[in-house]
Amino acid sequence: MATLFISDLHLDPSRPAVVSLFLDFLKQQARQADTLYILGDLFEAWIGDDDDAELGHTVAAALHALTESGVPTYFLHGNRDFLVGQGFASASGVQLLAESTVINLAGERVLLLHGDTLCIDDVEYQIFRAQVRNPAWQADLLMRPLAQRRALAKQLRESSRQATQSKATEITDVNLTAVEQALRTHGVDRLIHGHTHRPAIHQWLLDGRLMQRAVLGDWYEQGSLLYCDQTGWRLESLPMP
Repeated sequence: MATLFISDLHLDPSRPAVVSLFLDFLKQQARQADTLYILGDLFEAWIGDDDDAELGHTVAAALHALTESGVPTYFLHGNRDFLVGQGFASASGVQLLAESTVINLAGERVLLLHGDTLCIDDVEYQIFRAQVRNPAWQADLLMRPLAQRRALAKQLRESSRQATQSKATEITDVNLTAVEQALRTHGVDRLIHGHTHRPAIHQWLLDGRLMQRAVLGDWYEQGSLLYCDQTGWRLESLPMP
């Protein structure tokens, strides 16, 4: 069996086909896996574990069924769902990971990230990220009424969309120096991340060793996942229903 990695599903009620595809994935391919890792942006927006919207409860129940079937599932926060907390983890059965996590995968140490911390050329985004990851900022937000949080999330999504459209492609991609620094810091030769929506498996030499970086795809036009087993890594797609 294989270990599966997904990210950037951006689940939202306005995209029911993607929600349906994900729920089918949890009932089918994920049930055959050793382990499932979700590397951020599972949701288009997450305004707190106390959100009473139907989508969050549906996804939590589906994940709980998967974990109850015996497939350990891990969640690493993205830039859209950084407010996912222990409440969602308890309801879904997923285990929350630190934003930089090293795992043992087929006998190799592999670094897992969402990927946004590698996009250091996007200075405007990094300033915003520092703000919203501040515990005091998050605590203040979570004290606000749900309606106010929904309005703010909508505003932030629109601002993000407009900002991304105006930025050069290379600015919104990872910085290779940041990638290599992360590999050296954690003492690993392998990295898996999402965020950039540019699925690929990159290989290059660093300090005389072969590095490998897998970038997960998004779930806009199709599903995207990374299979990892004893034979290696491979990206696969799931057709949209």
